[in-house]
Amino acid sequence: MLYGTFSITARSPRTGELGVAVASKYLAVGAVVPFVSAGVGAVATQARVNSAFGPQALGMLTKSLSPEDILREFGGNDPEWEFRQLHLIDARGRFACHTGTKTVDWAGHLVGVDCTVAGNILTGPEVLDAMLSAFQADPAQPLARRLLAALLAGDEAGGDRRGRQSAALLVARREPYPIVNLRADDHPEAPRELARLLDLFAKAFPQHLR
Repeated sequence: MLYGTFSITARSPRTGELGVAVASKYLAVGAVVPFVSAGVGAVATQARVNSAFGPQALGMLTKSLSPEDILREFGGNDPEWEFRQLHLIDARGRFACHTGTKTVDWAGHLVGVDCTVAGNILTGPEVLDAMLSAFQADPAQPLARRLLAALLAGDEAGGDRRGRQSAALLVARREPYPIVNLRADDHPEAPRELARLLDLFAKAFPQHLR
């Protein structure tokens, strides 16, 4: 499975929340790329995706492995590692990123304050630059809003060079399930549809955005 994706993993030291936002020219990207666990971490597995890496990485974080340890473990046992892209952040703010040498251009990753961004088959590095700037623009905003801002900025900067199809947003706080779990699985303007859904969600469940 090979497809273009751009995503962000992040934490809020203010609330302890962890989250992922992702968009792609791929059906239902939210089903395969983003994974979060309250008090543990946030993971995005993409490019030649191995969705098993999501729950595996979160499980390894609970056993006190660092994000860097996890990437070394995956890389040492995966014959397709150089086709993969994986980035994650844990509840302590530690992070790790991998963009394989055989990931389709343009591909890369960046690290910012309390976040990582990564993408493949993008229009260019400006996508990740825009995401990072948007996420860091207003740290007082709820994490879900900051993640969405990053996703919209990446889309406006060019995003997946093949176009748009799906987007997703996950945020975990203390509960054993994501408090925000929104997906636009097949929409010609998926990031904007995700923004519409988040506005509806915020009206219905304002306690989950703070």
